[in-house]
Amino acid sequence: MRLVVFVYIAIALIALVPWYIDQRYIFHIATMITIMAPMAFSMALMLKLGQLSIAQPAFMGFGAYTAVLLSMSLGLPTAAALVAGGLMAAFVALLVGPVFLRVKGVYFVLLTYAFGQIVFLIFQEWTSLTGGMSGLYGIPKLTLFGFRLRNAEHYYVLGLVFTAVCYLTILAIEKSSIGSIIESLNEDEMLSLSMGANAISWRVAIFTLSGFIAGLSGGMYAFYIGFLSPDPFGFRGSVELIVINTIGGSGTILGPLLGAIAVVPLPELLREAQEYQLMIYGLCLIFFITFLKNGLVSLVVRRKE
Repeated sequence: MRLVVFVYIAIALIALVPWYIDQRYIFHIATMITIMAPMAFSMALMLKLGQLSIAQPAFMGFGAYTAVLLSMSLGLPTAAALVAGGLMAAFVALLVGPVFLRVKGVYFVLLTYAFGQIVFLIFQEWTSLTGGMSGLYGIPKLTLFGFRLRNAEHYYVLGLVFTAVCYLTILAIEKSSIGSIIESLNEDEMLSLSMGANAISWRVAIFTLSGFIAGLSGGMYAFYIGFLSPDPFGFRGSVELIVINTIGGSGTILGPLLGAIAVVPLPELLREAQEYQLMIYGLCLIFFITFLKNGLVSLVVRRKE
């Protein structure tokens, strides 16, 4: 327990580092961590059900494009557009969830992979709406409660709040009776069914929540970067989320946060060797699966077998 408290204190101190160094580049990396950590949380939610969802970047894309198009084309306030993006992603998850979640294991992985690829192609080919690979420019900055977020420091503060809210929400779910239901669906579904739990309904609910979190992350990403193309929402994004969860600790809540802190800076630090990014991810996976299969979180807390 003392070690866990120490880790939380260390994370809080790490969160203060950008202000200590006070460089735009550091604020950018820190902001990207606060965008990708909730994305990793969204995948971790599905992993708690024993399901690996490759569709999370697609939901992120739905949130991003919905938020941007509503704000740029319809003039909707950016804050409302951001929430609408999250709701659109959740709605899509709610639509496909009852179909996808009737299968498990590799079949679910393949379904979500196929869905993600279809969505990526739509983003890429529907140029009249999304701009295709040329992207959408001139995205307005996010305005919250009359305050316009103009730079990376502002978005970093918002990202910290967003990450903290996501973490505490998922932690509350895990500690509640809902968390017990989720755990039982993963470990002994027949027992859950005998106790009256509706497996499909609970799975769809968690899938929808994961889509909502991913959609909000997408909207925040779009407003922060100011340019939107399909590239972040392809299969590479799924690989990055898998790496984050594996290195941090698959199926845990603290793990994705530790994984995001460790993994997200890598593309920025290895920008000159971008073509080797997937290879580096692969080597990291091999190392952690071989020598630290429960991830960084296993150094902090003992997991139940």
